[in-house]
Amino acid sequence: MQVGLGLLVLVVVLLTTGTVTVSLAFALFGFALPYAQVRRLAAKRQADLREVWPEVVDNLSSAVRAGMSLPEALAALGTRGPEVLRPPFTRFAADYRSSGRFSEGLDRLKDDLADPVGDRIVETLRVAREVGGTDLGRVLRTLATFLREDARARAELETRQGWVVSAARLAVAAPWVVLLLLATQSTTLSAYDTPLGTVILLGGGAVCLVAYRLMLRIGRLPQDVRVLQ
Repeated sequence: MQVGLGLLVLVVVLLTTGTVTVSLAFALFGFALPYAQVRRLAAKRQADLREVWPEVVDNLSSAVRAGMSLPEALAALGTRGPEVLRPPFTRFAADYRSSGRFSEGLDRLKDDLADPVGDRIVETLRVAREVGGTDLGRVLRTLATFLREDARARAELETRQGWVVSAARLAVAAPWVVLLLLATQSTTLSAYDTPLGTVILLGGGAVCLVAYRLMLRIGRLPQDVRVLQ
């Protein structure tokens, strides 16, 4: 998809402007667009999961207090849990019914969820299953409280971070929009097909990329990492 979109942008801009150097520059933007979209969807999924994990932990805590076994509590999330997380728990229920192996089912569930909070929950249940204990309900309630507070604080910080990200994107996009507007003036664009024009485009692209990445790094919020894979 990246290659196809890059070639499409290259052809369209080349037919529009007749300038090879400018066409290649915008073809690079087209090439990077699918990757940026996947990153955006991954961040959106992580944000969506951050909102529903407390509900998952509450359901598990309620099931444990009601006397359900841990496999039953996890399998029940396939029908009673948040909509976005039902498929992984439904597959866990099917795996457990077919094999009866709780530990292996937890490993597959972790791979399916691919989330740091999911790893913590799964390992907590694994320890409770293997060594027992009466504090599982209290641990789950404490985890739910922590997750809610973390989601609330992160939502406020992300709102402020959005200003920084929007400003960075606007600052990077502005000169390239101006360059695209110059496509109506062939005499101006022909200057970019010269060696000096190519150097200017390459230098401008490098400066924009470094400045954009630097601003994102300065304003980036710390992310949970999967340490219990």
